[in-house]
Amino acid sequence: MEIDFLGFVAAFLTTAAFVPQVLKIWQTKSTKDLSLPTLLTFIAGIAMWLIYGLFVHSAPIIVANIITLVLNLVILQFKLKYG
Repeated sequence: MEIDFLGFVAAFLTTAAFVPQVLKIWQTKSTKDLSLPTLLTFIAGIAMWLIYGLFVHSAPIIVANIITLVLNLVILQFKLKYG
């Protein structure tokens, strides 16, 4: 469907936005400016969007939120390790 293309573009952009953050934390080993409550709340929201995407069978929502969840779990791991 044509609307799925728009969804995949939006998914790519919003998901790709986290890659520079992961790379910066990995390079600097610093997470002091990240809020743990905000990160945990965001991860919970991503997980809920993923569940929603599975229920409505929306590939763009599913793919975007799987990748975003993984990236943010990496950020959380860094936060717990370096924070």
